[in-house]
Amino acid sequence: MKIIILGAGQVGGTLAENLVGENNDITIVDTDGERLRELQDKYDLRVVNGHGAHPRVLREAGAQDADMLVAVTNSDETNMIACQVAYSLFNTPNKVARIRSPEFLVERERLFLNEAVPVDNLIAPEQLVTEYIYRLIQYPGALQVVDFAEGKVGLVAIKAYYGGPLVGNALSTLRDHMPNIDTRVAAIFRQDRPIRPQGTTIIEADDEVFFVAASGHIRAVMSELQRLESDYKRIMIVGGGNIGAGLARRLEKRYSVKLIEHNPRRAEQLSEILEHTIVFCGDAADQELLVEEHIDQVDVFIAVTNKDEANIMSAMLAKKMGAKKVMVLIQRGAYVDLVQGGTIDVAISPQQATISALLTHVRRADIVNVYSLRRGAAEAIEAIAHGDSSTSKVVGRQVGELKLPPGTTIGAIVRGDEVLIAHDKTVIEQNDHVVLFLVDKKFIPEVERLFQPSPFFL
Repeated sequence: MKIIILGAGQVGGTLAENLVGENNDITIVDTDGERLRELQDKYDLRVVNGHGAHPRVLREAGAQDADMLVAVTNSDETNMIACQVAYSLFNTPNKVARIRSPEFLVERERLFLNEAVPVDNLIAPEQLVTEYIYRLIQYPGALQVVDFAEGKVGLVAIKAYYGGPLVGNALSTLRDHMPNIDTRVAAIFRQDRPIRPQGTTIIEADDEVFFVAASGHIRAVMSELQRLESDYKRIMIVGGGNIGAGLARRLEKRYSVKLIEHNPRRAEQLSEILEHTIVFCGDAADQELLVEEHIDQVDVFIAVTNKDEANIMSAMLAKKMGAKKVMVLIQRGAYVDLVQGGTIDVAISPQQATISALLTHVRRADIVNVYSLRRGAAEAIEAIAHGDSSTSKVVGRQVGELKLPPGTTIGAIVRGDEVLIAHDKTVIEQNDHVVLFLVDKKFIPEVERLFQPSPFFL
């Protein structure tokens, strides 16, 4: 596939890194020549120095025969105009744009149409991160929760701790503990190394376990791996930007929410916009303010300002002063690995959330959901099985018969409203939604080929 990426920042660079190894022809466009040279030295791709919305630059990038344009510059307006130019001048078939401003997003249904602004797929990072954090709040104790098949199935990452009934026991005992609940452990990471889950595998404390289950069974399975935490009630958010404000709006009807914003004018705006959230103007690293607002009674402290260092330091202080759980938004990938698992309970990367959404639109075969996991090393995908037993490598076959790439697990199959946890004897039918986990994303092209029906396959 020939793909043009506009914007060589963290998102554009990470997307290029994900795609170059998958037999794609990648061209990346940016005004920063030094950043382009850095990417060209590192990856097998073309670069074009220039403004991504200019016709001459797009022509030089090969827009006339590109399969896809992905506009992820820091400017919404540049991304929108680039899609318009690609549509009007080059008839580019698939145009993806990152749009961050709520002013545009609130009008998305009427604005992003071929007769208006021709964007085929919209990526809204702040909304993606807000949704990501919201799911973590719904499942206290989880490190990551992702949804498939319109919320019918969940893939959950959780740290195993002493106190969980399954810790110290073989995976096969899970069926004895929960005879009426079906689940599939998709992967186990022990000291950052993947272990293939088998019935004889003993779960150890500090294992990072990924499991698939129907959404209604997630809490029950979590209780096998650690003592189940009580539902959160009191939440403190630091940062009143798009993410902080969106999260407060999403949470304030069900939880007791306080929000700390440093800018007095923004704090005043938020106090008028938010109905049930208590808004404070102040510094989240101010110990007196945290004491006054009873930080020791806060169930979860969420720092989502645009400064990594401020998020990390305020969260560490909050944890030290008694907050039960702390989550931080971190832009720099290197920081995520440094802080998560220590004082910081959950580190959230907006880049990974954005990349997951972008990959959904880039993957071949009929892949409707992609989630980048473990800082991009692993991936979970939802693929739809098409064809029949004569044209498809999967339809009409048992899961145990499939030639899956190494480290690839089929976790669940959604058939209409029915959720089937995958076992070796499970037969895949036409139009099934198949949820797969890949320990190593380099095998994605093999999975794509597996799910692409062919008239020549017998």
